[in-house]
Amino acid sequence: MTQHNRDLTALIGSRICHDLISPLGAIGNGVELLQLSGMADSPEMALIAESVTNANLRIRYFRVAFGAAPDDQLIADGEIRSILAPGVDGRKIEVDWTPEGSQPRACVKLAFLILQCFESAMPWGGRISVRRDGDHWTIRGVADKLKLDPDLWALLSTPQGDADVPPAQVHFALIAPELARQNRAAGVTLSDHSINVEF
Repeated sequence: MTQHNRDLTALIGSRICHDLISPLGAIGNGVELLQLSGMADSPEMALIAESVTNANLRIRYFRVAFGAAPDDQLIADGEIRSILAPGVDGRKIEVDWTPEGSQPRACVKLAFLILQCFESAMPWGGRISVRRDGDHWTIRGVADKLKLDPDLWALLSTPQGDADVPPAQVHFALIAPELARQNRAAGVTLSDHSINVEF
């Protein structure tokens, strides 16, 4: 993947997320108005409200993970934590984000892409911790049961790997090019119950 294509990929991600945020916000506002009018107690309204909330969280997450990340741009601590906060869908993965204060958006983009890899490996739930020591980041996940595809995880350090990447796992293929753009490398350690990624 060339630098030009990588930039286009990120710009497309930003554009799609930007265009979806507005209609989702409008739907959310409509739901609030209906709730104020006394229609809040129906199961159908609860389902719509829950779905809109979850969709907004995912779009905000995707905007960071797949969108453009200028090298000099920061992302606020409060925004990071609100995006990673548990949704109303009761997801079973807990993320302990320990870096404090605003962070370089490019680093957070990498962390969010890697967190998606952890999500793929933890369909039954688990716990993830994100640590930063200077310019060094460590993401560690622990679960009673993991679903690991070593070929996909190898893509984090070997961008020319032979793995056939399905659309649902595209985040695995985007990490190595982003690491190269930032002049970084990743180390991955897999075991039966844990995953450790350093970059």
